[in-house]
Amino acid sequence: MDSLQEILYTLRQNKLRTGLTAFGVFWGILMLILLLGAGRGMEKAFADGWSNDVADSIWIFPSTTSVPYLGLPVGRQIELNERDMAAIRQQIPGVRFLSSENPLGSFINSDVSVTYGPKSGSFGVLGVADQYFNIKEKVRFDDGRRLNRLDEDNNRKVVVIGTRVSERLFTTHAEAIGKEIQINGISFKVTGLFFDKGNQGRMSERVYIPVTAFKKAFGGGQRVDLITVRPKPGVDAIKLEEEIMVLLKQRHKIAPDDVRAIEVSNKARDAAELNAMFAGLNMFIWLVGIGTLLAGIVGVSNIMIITVKERTREIGIRKALGANPASIVGSLLFESVLVTGIAGYSGLVLGVAILEGVSALLTKMNVELPFFRQPEIDMGVAVSSLLLLISAGVIAGLMPALRAARITPTEAMKAE
Repeated sequence: MDSLQEILYTLRQNKLRTGLTAFGVFWGILMLILLLGAGRGMEKAFADGWSNDVADSIWIFPSTTSVPYLGLPVGRQIELNERDMAAIRQQIPGVRFLSSENPLGSFINSDVSVTYGPKSGSFGVLGVADQYFNIKEKVRFDDGRRLNRLDEDNNRKVVVIGTRVSERLFTTHAEAIGKEIQINGISFKVTGLFFDKGNQGRMSERVYIPVTAFKKAFGGGQRVDLITVRPKPGVDAIKLEEEIMVLLKQRHKIAPDDVRAIEVSNKARDAAELNAMFAGLNMFIWLVGIGTLLAGIVGVSNIMIITVKERTREIGIRKALGANPASIVGSLLFESVLVTGIAGYSGLVLGVAILEGVSALLTKMNVELPFFRQPEIDMGVAVSSLLLLISAGVIAGLMPALRAARITPTEAMKAE
């Protein structure tokens, strides 16, 4: 208590200097916490809004050849088919789920007029195989059921519709289940209602039909416009993609080095790239935050040097009266840790409070920004930052404290 009272007395004697020093530390930890929280908010926005597909799904699109091969010309249109899917299922052991996606129209312009009574709207209509929603398992079904194998086997004229389709055609979501809607004059019964937050919710402007009923109603034969795959647990999605591409290129006589004939969107690769991008962003944030903290710590170190110089006579007298070097070093380190600890903790508390306040405000206002979600900070990271700051405060005060411990009573009496 004597040491604490002595330190508090010293700090009160230099209120402005102490306040400015503490503010530098306070501001450094506050900026670090806010930057880390904002970075986390951006990462969540990209993860939530950028895609609603599982992180290991693979999406395969046919395109046109860019390399001549076996006498076949450049610009040849590749068409995938049901036989390709059967070959993948039989020859690639790492496949867990396999499905297809066939738009009514094209992927570029797949909007079709969908009507219910006097109400109508233009939406994407797609025929999908039965394992489609095993691959898109993150799609939330708010009412009714998903499409299943029996729907496909029995050519059932049923559909599942997105929430935005329901909002356009029906008064309430519950009203939609069991009703029949018209697609190009053909009736389909609504059996499920889903919400897909992908592409900022626009994926909920879709209608899905079992692929057999879709092709019976609208044609298409054996053609498949898109193949989607999900690997078995423990299977590397990137290696699985390579195996599938080798098989498809062999079946369609495509040059092994032709990267444009069949295009692939591998969510595992996209996720790895996204994680790498945010790892770089977090590293940059830490560099900026630590740089700001160091500026505050340098201020603490400078103030401690000045403190030692001002108290040289006092230190000499204490040593002459029998004070050992450890007590002098401990007293000065305690002062350094006290300033950095209180200032750092205050910055930490305010930073967390600001992040929680922004998060609560966004939730209350039901705001979903395209590139920012509720910011948050991992408390482990926050506490680690505070401990790092206090450790830096110890280091900042250590050199001046050791210098003070080396002062002899004779030198102290000569000091001005």
